[in-house]
Order: sequence, then C-alpha cells, then structure tokens
Amino acid sequence: MSSRQKTASEIRRTLRALRVQLSLLNNRVRSQLELKDVDLDFFDIIDTDGPISPTALARRTGLHPATITGILDRLERGGWVARERDPQDRRAVLVRVVPERYGELMTRYRGMARSMNKLLAGYSDEELAVIADFLHRTVEAGEHATDELAAD
Repeated sequence: MSSRQKTASEIRRTLRALRVQLSLLNNRVRSQLELKDVDLDFFDIIDTDGPISPTALARRTGLHPATITGILDRLERGGWVARERDPQDRRAVLVRVVPERYGELMTRYRGMARSMNKLLAGYSDEELAVIADFLHRTVEAGEHATDELAAD
C-alpha cells in the first residue's frame, strides 16, 4: 500500500471516528435537553436553512410530511421553534428557531467550541483554507450520496 493510500485510509477512518464522537456529544446534549434523536438534526437544519417551510423541510430530510408535522409539533411545544406566516404568501407557514432556545443549546457546546478554537489556532491561514475546502467537499460528497440513495 502506498503512502497516499495509507493516508487516504487514515482520513476515512478518522472521519468515521469523528462522526461517532460527534454523535456521542450530540446524544449527551439531547439527553440533557430531553430532545429526541431527530430533534437536534431538525433544529440544526431549521437554524441553517430557515426560516423554512415544512414542505421544504420534508424535501430536505426525505421524511413524510406527517412525520415532519409531528416533529415540528414537539419542537414547538418545547419552545425550540416557532411557526409563523410567510410574509410573501400569508397562506404558507415558515418555521424558525427560537433564539433564546438556540442560546441554551449552544451553551452545551461551549467545551467543544473552546477546543475547536484552540485547535484551529495552531494552523496557518493556508492550512485552514485547505481544511475548509476539504470539509466543504466532504459535505458535498455526503449530499451526493444522500441524493443517490433517495433516487433508489
């Protein structure tokens, strides 16, 4: 096995370990906040892509609209999200994150944020650009793989 192949294998192993570690961190956060597995993912999607319609959320996640409604009902009851009328189309509904709850969630990730800040401080601007590019391309690869599975 060449040095390049070994390094590529190590990257794949490390990405897998990172996925597991982030899952464990998220499980701990979800447990402390009494959220279900999917709730934190939805909260992140709504925060990143929102305000977003339930229909767009169903398309983004690949879940049935009735499932989306149940998840949004639970998140709304918990004060995590709010539904409001779309100012462009008063018949449509948009879902947004409740900022106060977002702050509460982010306090659970302070330790990780501090660790990441220390870690990133050790890299040059050029190295950070390469890491950012790699991560963006990794996300795109994941999106592509998800789309392929959705087409099956």
